[in-house]
Amino acid sequence: MGGVALRSVAVVLQDPVQLFEYGVLAEVFGTDRTDDGVPAFDYRVCAERPGPLDAGNGTTVTAAHGLDAARDADLVAVPASPAAGEPSAAVVAVLQDAVDRGAWVLSVCSGAFSLGAAGLLDGRRCATHWRYAAELARRHPLADVDPDVLYVQDGTVITSAGTAAGIDACLHLVRTEHGAAVATRIARRMVVPPHRDGGQRQFIDRPVPVTTAESLGGVLEFMSATLDETHTVPDLARRAAMSPRTFARRFVAETGTTPHQWLTDQRVLRARELLEESDLSIEDVARAAGFGTSALLRHHFSRCTGVSPTTFRRQHGRSA
Repeated sequence: MGGVALRSVAVVLQDPVQLFEYGVLAEVFGTDRTDDGVPAFDYRVCAERPGPLDAGNGTTVTAAHGLDAARDADLVAVPASPAAGEPSAAVVAVLQDAVDRGAWVLSVCSGAFSLGAAGLLDGRRCATHWRYAAELARRHPLADVDPDVLYVQDGTVITSAGTAAGIDACLHLVRTEHGAAVATRIARRMVVPPHRDGGQRQFIDRPVPVTTAESLGGVLEFMSATLDETHTVPDLARRAAMSPRTFARRFVAETGTTPHQWLTDQRVLRARELLEESDLSIEDVARAAGFGTSALLRHHFSRCTGVSPTTFRRQHGRSA
């Protein structure tokens, strides 16, 4: 991670621009939400040649800055770009320089191909849209392409899958640099889930989708509101008016994970929030998050995040 908090963001556009993926970056980092307690970002839209770029359907996007504006940015972000094309030497140089100086680099969808061309994915885990995963792996055999995850952080390089996964990746970065409270404020304004986490090392996140089934929707709300209580599959199945076997099968189908893992992930998320925002002792955080003991908290928290609760608080707590 860079040595300073994330303050300046440079979005590098390449012709033609994919509007949605560019819009994700603009919505998270380019919208003034200081009235809601979100820090102001120095947001710069850059291109090799400043001016209008084609965004399809008769739409153009104007880049006000050249690539020099990205040379000191805390984050250099690349939205989706033509997977068949190669970035220019100038774009490659900006991306390589960003990693060399410890800045964040983030790609959305097929923007990962630009990072790959710059050699930034060699030896790293990475993600892109599932349709492009095989091609990304073919072009960059030294990259460890995971076609199943929403996004991957490896060092200061973050790559995300298609479309809405870019929102998750951006909010993950905001949460990492500015804490859960700021990320939640942005998510609330965008009307999106503030955090979708699968509890794997290196902060590799999998979706925990909001279910549309009324039965499971109520159960998930109940579980989220009572993380400090004991929950068993038979008890939850009774609440959903299902047999335990049917409930377990439905749960996996609609959330992508088991009831036990979903509950563990939510408890880790709750512990992260408490470690960031409160002065509770580690033992009290363990109880409030539903782990019961600090030993269990340390086990699950370290497995999910790669760091201990104490280290996480030192890095992300209010005093930090």
